[in-house]
Amino acid sequence: MIKEIITYPTPPSVEFSVDVRVFNENIVSLIEDIKDTIQANNLEALTAFQIGSYYNVIVLKNEDGSYLELLNPRVISTEGKITTTEKTAYFPGLSAELVRYDKINLIYQDRDGNNLSLKVEGAQSVIIQRKVDYTFGATFLQKMSENEKAKFETKLEHGSDVSIPESCPTTFKRDIILKVVNIGMILMLLALVASFFISESETLETIWSYQLNASYTLIILNVIYFFYAQYEGKLYTSCSSCQLGNIIGTAVISLVKLSLIMVSSYFLINPS
Repeated sequence: MIKEIITYPTPPSVEFSVDVRVFNENIVSLIEDIKDTIQANNLEALTAFQIGSYYNVIVLKNEDGSYLELLNPRVISTEGKITTTEKTAYFPGLSAELVRYDKINLIYQDRDGNNLSLKVEGAQSVIIQRKVDYTFGATFLQKMSENEKAKFETKLEHGSDVSIPESCPTTFKRDIILKVVNIGMILMLLALVASFFISESETLETIWSYQLNASYTLIILNVIYFFYAQYEGKLYTSCSSCQLGNIIGTAVISLVKLSLIMVSSYFLINPS
């Protein structure tokens, strides 16, 4: 039977799961319910905990469509570390970056109570570790670094997988591009002023060539600024529309300044 999956902000029903002691038809029925719920929601794995049961049961769906049933699992050894980007049904649509063990050894029981062991690595190791967290009444939120946890809590607040600050930032990465453009225009303006004190045609021709090449470069940087600023603005949905609208105004003003410098250079420097 397909069960409802517990999702945030509903807390798990108990603080930690209880080991299975009696391996009977009730446990078999619980395992089948977990499988049905996994299949219906196209998931990789679920714990009994996630459908409201207090038993320590984890079920994973293998790539070939078969299922791995872990009753009373215990991780007994670990090896290596990997950084993963994880999603979980408890926080639908949201992801977070965590550091997990690459390889784990665990012991568990099957539905008949037989004692078994398993060694896994990579993606399957990560899934089992995440599910074991649930058996202790925890989610991957408790496993995050402080920095990642702050980002994830912001995602929860805004209901978006893009980390959004509480307020629109006052500085952006795009400001670096704009700074380079402004420095470039200052250098062009200095070259223009310097040309007033130069009479040699060969030197003026060199300055004019510099002005042309610099203007082409600054035009390209303005185009990059415009498109990157639009992309960066979408990452901060808390920014007001007027702030995002300033992107266009900034790009236009920059191009106007550049045009004035080039027009002046054409009449004052161009040796032809």
